[in-house]
Amino acid sequence: MSTSTGALLIHGLGGTQYDLGSLHKILKRAGIETHTLTLPGHGTTPEDLLPVRAEDWIDAVTAKYREVAARHDTLHVVGMCLGALLPVELCKRVEHRKGKLVSLAAPVFIDGWSTPWYRGLRNLVYRIPGLAARMRVEEEEPYGIKNELVRSIVKAKFERGENFHYRWVPLACIREVDRLRRFVQRGLSAITCPSLIIHAHEDELTSVRSAHFLNDAIADSRLVLLDNSYHMICVDNDRDRVAADILRFMDKSPDTTRPGRAAAMSGDEIERILDHYREALLSGQYEALFPLFSEDVVWQEDGDNPLSGTYQGRGGLIDLFSRVMDYSRNTFTVDSVGQPALAGRAIAVPLTFQVRDGATIHRGASTHTLRLRNNSIVKVTSQAADPAAEDALWRRLAVASGLEPEGDAMDPATLAIPAAELEDAFEAAVIELRALPQAPSTSVAIRLHAYERQARQGDAPAQPPAAATVREQIEYTTWRLLAGLPADQARRRYIALIRRLDPDT
Repeated sequence: MSTSTGALLIHGLGGTQYDLGSLHKILKRAGIETHTLTLPGHGTTPEDLLPVRAEDWIDAVTAKYREVAARHDTLHVVGMCLGALLPVELCKRVEHRKGKLVSLAAPVFIDGWSTPWYRGLRNLVYRIPGLAARMRVEEEEPYGIKNELVRSIVKAKFERGENFHYRWVPLACIREVDRLRRFVQRGLSAITCPSLIIHAHEDELTSVRSAHFLNDAIADSRLVLLDNSYHMICVDNDRDRVAADILRFMDKSPDTTRPGRAAAMSGDEIERILDHYREALLSGQYEALFPLFSEDVVWQEDGDNPLSGTYQGRGGLIDLFSRVMDYSRNTFTVDSVGQPALAGRAIAVPLTFQVRDGATIHRGASTHTLRLRNNSIVKVTSQAADPAAEDALWRRLAVASGLEPEGDAMDPATLAIPAAELEDAFEAAVIELRALPQAPSTSVAIRLHAYERQARQGDAPAQPPAAATVREQIEYTTWRLLAGLPADQARRRYIALIRRLDPDT
């Protein structure tokens, strides 16, 4: 028997290890050997869930538990969503005392703020023979994720049909989840191992009532409630806190999750990143780029045009790519990516692109100079082959799109507003935003927010707020790019943009 510590990790309904984010890697770095299993009916197609019963999941988890328990003196059990119900039931049935229990977003009750349509009707449908087997429960936005960047990546994966999570499950499968929920609700006093229960206040599937129920019923338990996530807490905004709390609960230091001194990257590691970078650019799957960047990546877009500036963090990159697609009206594509070449301690990647400028197809070329560290891209500098031509192109496109945030593309009526009336016109435009017939896109809303902040507060502070969300980082970066813009100009640009959104104003 090994004297090492192990952890059995169990995924959620319709899911895979992706449900638990990077928890496998984090536990391994802390010296905990991880084990997992694919639950019956998973990893293939949703139809394979039809014959599966709750007992099948329990039996599979129990068999895996007995297999890995023989290898360790200490074995912790961790689960997410459906995979959080199963460890609770497991620990109850096997009288687990060999380690600790971690329950993540357990849906003891299905009563969250965005509970699907079947919440009130499903028990009636269950009674109609064959109907539950024919009905589907679709996975819909927000996919249990509050973080906009992660949500966009998940959405893109679904649209491409990647097999990381089922796009739907049969309603008959929900019936088995309901049966498992009823099993879990009974006899919780039999659980004697130390238990950690983590849940989000804003969980859209299952309210904190579930967490309080477990915490009240399990004698030796600790409750952690999160403030900045939805259901998928291992991949959402609070994922670092979740990992840190789990490590501390397992008597490990969260410091083990922090990267140390930059390790030298092998040629294969560098080539892998460059290959993924090239493939994402050529395919137009820009969301696939984000996992390649470090959390604090810096992208420097050279030139003198509305795209120029410094974009900080992954959140800042969302703003950059949103602007590119907004200004080009989704016509921007990368045609080719050339052979990478060393540029001092960085790597230069040449590329060509095209974009439609009215009836004309414009072709251009740029070089992305990448700095790599710890298997991530930490800095990108983008330089145009013909800076003057590219500056002129993006200025024209930004004006034509009606979304130009930094140029002088204001309509004559806005320019003609007398200075004495500008403050009142600005406040009227702020009110008008709420009355628009259609809410602006996220990208436009962020730019309006930046203009308003610049008009009211002047230049952005040197650093974003501590613990800023991805949306807040994007808002900060957009505001920061307006540095030096006078308040009256920020007001006029806000008004002009509102007028473009609603020509009747």
